Amino acid sequence: MHQDNFTKIMLAAIEEGLSSLGDSPKDAIFYHLESSFQLKKEDIPSNLTEFKRALERIFGPGAPYLEKAITKSLYGKLGLDFKDEKTNDFIDSAHDARKRIKPAGEVKIE
Repeated sequence: MHQDNFTKIMLAAIEEGLSSLGDSPKDAIFYHLESSFQLKKEDIPSNLTEFKRALERIFGPGAPYLEKAITKSLYGKLGLDFKDEKTNDFIDSAHDARKRIKPAGEVKIE
């Protein structure tokens, strides 16, 4: 899979995961990420570590719930099985998904 396709899928998964809070809160989070953390929406997929840190600073102990929602969405978009385990790390899961993806023709971007 081409890097641009994975980036688009990752960004769509982030949007979907944050949408679990509602559209207005999602938009507020993206605004806060850019204004307070200098992390533009389109740059998040290539800066997942910074994104994770920002979520942790914004949501504290609630951040893992959003990370899980994003990871589940990512795996679903890539046609992968997501195993919900307490040891799942957001960054590791994203890298694992990237390694396990199906050929580009089988991936749906919604």
